[in-house]
Amino acid sequence: MRLDDQRESSNIDDVRGSGGGGGRTPLRIGGIGGVILVIGALYFGVDPRIVLNLLQTGPSSSSPTVAQVQRPANDAGKQFIARILGSTEDVWTAYFQQMGRTYHDPRLTLFSGGVQSACGYAQTSVGPFYCPADHKVYLDLQFFQELQNRLGAGGDFAKAYVVAHEIGHHVQNELGIMQQVSRQGDAAQKGANGLSVRVELQADCFAGVWAKRANDAKHLLETGDIEEGMNAAAAVGDDRLERQARGYVVPDSFTHGTSAQRVSWFKRGLSSGDINRCDTFSAPSL
Repeated sequence: MRLDDQRESSNIDDVRGSGGGGGRTPLRIGGIGGVILVIGALYFGVDPRIVLNLLQTGPSSSSPTVAQVQRPANDAGKQFIARILGSTEDVWTAYFQQMGRTYHDPRLTLFSGGVQSACGYAQTSVGPFYCPADHKVYLDLQFFQELQNRLGAGGDFAKAYVVAHEIGHHVQNELGIMQQVSRQGDAAQKGANGLSVRVELQADCFAGVWAKRANDAKHLLETGDIEEGMNAAAAVGDDRLERQARGYVVPDSFTHGTSAQRVSWFKRGLSSGDINRCDTFSAPSL
């Protein structure tokens, strides 16, 4: 990617090395409280895996040993994220202005190990996530190593796709889509054709819209970038992740969509640059 002339966003909170927030006793999954929390996560548009991770592990009840992160003078990882975030701000601000609306920039928190958000405590293992309650994206840069080494999806545009997808959730929040989905109730959220999958696929499409408009404005993309993005979208499909984790696929458990669906909706946004082409909720077939 060509990012040399892209400004860096100032909407980044860097809490790496500050520890995971000890002092709380882990909750345990299986009780009615856990069920309610998971349903609440679905209801508010939060990835339920964040809540499940809290229920299963929680932050340690003893004070953790804080691993201090030695940041180089030129923190290339943070700089890259700041430029991608800045690009999303530029694209979505301009797009919202065209619609006669105002885009409110989200903040992005860089963390290491674990982090406390308004949606609960999350560890690195849950991956990047957006919390609609505080309008923030949370990201541990270590995820990109997992994406490359374990899932085989490396490259700058693969990273950019991940950030743009999470920002896509913020766009949904800004447009009132998450609030509309939350009113549909828990039963409508679940399964391969449920609202949870439709929310995630629309965020993929919005990521494609960003890429199209950012490239049109500043020619960010280089040879091979698009393929990296498609590979990243495919790598995090529910079917691929479930097959890798347990050897078989359970569509009723899908929350994000299949690899093919994620690639398809990302491509739709990328080819059109139009959020009106991203209406996953009206699509009879995903």
